[in-house]
Amino acid sequence: MALFSIRWKSSAVKELKKLSKDTISRIINAVEKLSETPYPDGVRKLVGSEHTYRIRVGDYRVIYTILRSDLVIEIVRVGHRKDIYNK
Repeated sequence: MALFSIRWKSSAVKELKKLSKDTISRIINAVEKLSETPYPDGVRKLVGSEHTYRIRVGDYRVIYTILRSDLVIEIVRVGHRKDIYNK
């Protein structure tokens, strides 16, 4: 049973749609697992932000924020590892 609900920012959905179908499938699968395990193996907390984390999905990164009071995980950004931290 899912503890957290998943909410996607519109900008993250836009970034996701630019990727290949195989990559999209792998990312969505990893994000769905976050609802039960918001801190999976390999998760990293981002410096400078209190509740923002990233997970690796191959060469891609998913940046997300955990809103504990609402039991929501908000997907903020999705992108290739070479581009994701530039904005």
